[in-house]
Amino acid sequence: MKIVSWNCNMAFRKKYQSVISTSIDLAVIQECENDSILRKSLHQTQFSDMIWYGNNPHKGLGIIAYHGATLELLPEFDPDYQYVLPIRYTQSGRSIILFAIWAMPHATHRSKDYIGQVWGALQEYEHLLDQECMIVGDLNSNAIWDSKRKHGNHSDVVNLLMRHGISSLYHTRYSEKHGQESQPTLYLLKQLTRPYHMDYCFVSSSLMSDKSRITVGQHGDWLQLSDHMPLFVTLE
Repeated sequence: MKIVSWNCNMAFRKKYQSVISTSIDLAVIQECENDSILRKSLHQTQFSDMIWYGNNPHKGLGIIAYHGATLELLPEFDPDYQYVLPIRYTQSGRSIILFAIWAMPHATHRSKDYIGQVWGALQEYEHLLDQECMIVGDLNSNAIWDSKRKHGNHSDVVNLLMRHGISSLYHTRYSEKHGQESQPTLYLLKQLTRPYHMDYCFVSSSLMSDKSRITVGQHGDWLQLSDHMPLFVTLE
């Protein structure tokens, strides 16, 4: 299974060919235009299903499936955690719970800003975490900012997932600790002097093997398109 996750910095219809190939099974795209626009732009890619969520038709969260896979937004979805979407991804008879994420400021509660939104959502959906799961997207978070949030910070989220046998593929494969990543996924305001690791793919242990891979795009290839680097994931 091949996955790409990318905060495309808007106008995905003009950029999709850079990340969508015939081998991709699932794309989780942040800051993309709505599904009515994407369906017209991506019809040649022969996607099999699509979900989009957002308040701005030009800037939302899109999930695109290929090769006959289907997507179902689960009835547990709580719009209060609007950019943490619990989705059932089904391909060839196998279903996986996908949490597609674009962590954002919350409209009314600061406690639910950014990683607080992820923390609250995963607590509400915790009963789903014992199924095969993937948590994919732009969390806008890193352990280096743990001290700014006493409860429900980045490390709390990591520890909650670990209790359910779910871990970050990047940190597992590169043997790095959270907060000590050597490969940035964001160059803030496209400045090379402001690198951060903010995008993640967490997976259940049953989905991870010695053949599982994750690659972070390099700024020389991607910075002209977005301040975020794409994640390319292979799960065997």
